[in-house]
Amino acid sequence: MQGSRWGQSCQATTVCWCCFYRSGYGVQNPTPQFLTALPRAPQDLSEAIKEATKEVHTQAENTEFMRNFQKGQVTPEAFKLVMASLYHIYAALEEEIERSRDSPSFAPVYFPEELHRREALEQDMAFWYGPQWRLAVPCSPATSRYVQRLHEVGRAEPELLVAHAYTRYLGDLSGGQVLKKIAQKALGLPASGEGLAFFTFPGVPNATKFKQLYRARMNSLEMTPEVRHRVLAEAKAAFLLNIQLFEELQGLLTPKSQDQSPPQTLGLHHRASSQGQEPSLDEVPQGKAQLPSQSSGPLLPWVLTLLTFLVATVAMSLYAL
Repeated sequence: MQGSRWGQSCQATTVCWCCFYRSGYGVQNPTPQFLTALPRAPQDLSEAIKEATKEVHTQAENTEFMRNFQKGQVTPEAFKLVMASLYHIYAALEEEIERSRDSPSFAPVYFPEELHRREALEQDMAFWYGPQWRLAVPCSPATSRYVQRLHEVGRAEPELLVAHAYTRYLGDLSGGQVLKKIAQKALGLPASGEGLAFFTFPGVPNATKFKQLYRARMNSLEMTPEVRHRVLAEAKAAFLLNIQLFEELQGLLTPKSQDQSPPQTLGLHHRASSQGQEPSLDEVPQGKAQLPSQSSGPLLPWVLTLLTFLVATVAMSLYAL
């Protein structure tokens, strides 16, 4: 028999009994090889997503930035930019969720009262950017790409929305609560929770039980192996979109110590997100950010703080699922 000691000569996808006994394993060593040849039971979708994104998670959690954030190194300026990106991302995600609310590919995990974040983020935008926040909230190029991908999925491949919803919402219910406490202490925010409405889920009195319910509903979704494969790929894409956001903001905020040229205009644009029209990539300015009028010294911890918060949001949150 060629190749492995059994099961390959007839190209069988499961145990081929003729090859099994012809190889001698039927008598000599039946148990270990037989058990490894049996097809594995189908893995739950929630577990499969966690497994598929393990490598990206490892890249995120092994950063110095996350350790810095855990030390409470966060500034109001950095926090405002993070929250602005989250506003645009969740506004797009929830617009597409509403479009697919009755679809069999999403209806079982449709929990608007418990999970949706847009209204909470609007409260936070008003706190951080003032009453005219719709005209002031920045949307970076990387944020625009994230938003664009969410709209593409929602309109052309709605069966993939579950990947984005699961990785974001269950992360918010997990590590996001730790981030709330750190930010509240570091920024000296009131105990009433002003400026941190995003992290508050009044419709979820017990996060642990709700996450169990959500996973069970998600695992009950019927999908073909091909769709399942694409859902796993989309979950990884969601991580990569976040990483691109981290890298962009690092480039925008990191001081160039040897660059003596005048700072360029801010590579962000402002828009009223309530119109529901997301910018295309061609519409996003590509310039660098204008740095605040501070000396380069104090900027370094400010930069590290921003990146730490972003990385922590994914690394701490998503893998506390």
